[in-house]
Amino acid sequence: MVNEQYPKIYFYRRLVQAKLFIDKHYDKKIDLGNIADEAYFSKFHFIREFKNIYQKTPHQYLIFVRIERAMELLKAAMPVSDVCYAVGFESLSSFSRLFKRTVGMTPSLYLIKQQKIKAQINKSPLTFIPGCFAERNGWIKKTAILDK
Repeated sequence: MVNEQYPKIYFYRRLVQAKLFIDKHYDKKIDLGNIADEAYFSKFHFIREFKNIYQKTPHQYLIFVRIERAMELLKAAMPVSDVCYAVGFESLSSFSRLFKRTVGMTPSLYLIKQQKIKAQINKSPLTFIPGCFAERNGWIKKTAILDK
């Protein structure tokens, strides 16, 4: 029984290793060959197995990781062009197009929206904290629940 599970565990470990490779090197110029080599699979077999496990091709996952990281950097008020190159894109137009397709708005609009949210938080922080948490910590007075 142990001999039957070992190859499956080894197989999954190799796929996870490839995913971790993407997570670590998303900002560099990596291609399918680099990722498949990390898992010790042929390219086509690797794509098929990666998609079976993660429901995304390795390229789709790489784009996902880059866009997620871009969102974090934009929330930190980093300029759009700097974010583009920091997450591994080589073209500002392709970055903007993919970002809009994924997030639903352009990176510059997302940046503006995040800056407005930060300004609102600074202006009235209690509106962004759940009432029960604020009451428990004494930041607002307890409210009576009205029976109707």
